[in-house]
Amino acid sequence: MNDTPSLRQLWDSGATTRGGWLSIPSTVTAEAVARAGFDYVCIDTQHGAIEYSDCVDLIQAVLLGGSRPIVRVPWNEQGIIGKMLDAGAQGAIVPMVNSVKEAEAVVRSCRYAPDGARSYGPGLVAPRTDGDYVDWARKNIAVIPMIETVHALESIDEILAVPGIDAVYVGPADLSLTLGLPAGNNDDDESFAAALTTIVDACERAGVVAGIHANGALTARRVAAGFRMVTVAADAVVLRAGLARELATSLESDTADGDGSLY
Repeated sequence: MNDTPSLRQLWDSGATTRGGWLSIPSTVTAEAVARAGFDYVCIDTQHGAIEYSDCVDLIQAVLLGGSRPIVRVPWNEQGIIGKMLDAGAQGAIVPMVNSVKEAEAVVRSCRYAPDGARSYGPGLVAPRTDGDYVDWARKNIAVIPMIETVHALESIDEILAVPGIDAVYVGPADLSLTLGLPAGNNDDDESFAAALTTIVDACERAGVVAGIHANGALTARRVAAGFRMVTVAADAVVLRAGLARELATSLESDTADGDGSLY
């Protein structure tokens, strides 16, 4: 783990990072996503079918695949955040952070004293670092609150002024819902586009990385807008789309000659 630059080190170097997303509790899927070449792979325990016991194995699979495991936790709760970091997550995405108080709670959960209140006990992750894990964690764990509501937008500068925040992550679906729009990306709507601009501009003022949930087709647009952490693909979404595409192709060509072989 020490040989691979962390997300924070990549961001400090000015890099834009592209990630994969896991909602299927499969180590096979996790390793495949990691081996695709993503800068990070996020294990989603808020939505999807993944529990803590799955995360231990999924983190190992992501590391085996050569990527950086981070976790979206179910909620802004200190115990589960610490447990995920102890399991080896190199960052925590924390949903529905709408105030300075809630942002401060995220930092406390992720940072050891004197910068926070994370309890010491990294039994699973410490052997993956050479030397002092506490020192490694202070330099490398990524603290990533989610900005996904109108209420958060109203306090964006104050939230980003909280010491210890490395990035924020936009959830387009919840942001859209609080704007009175359908869940999803609504780039043609002025209020949605303005909200993204507000977040990116605030991040640039604060020296914080702007992150967002996207897809392959949207990535170039998001990067051009100033986002430096962009999730490109999610396992379940890509699986469904790929299977549907292959089925459609088969139906279009089911009268063609073939040898009957799958391989």
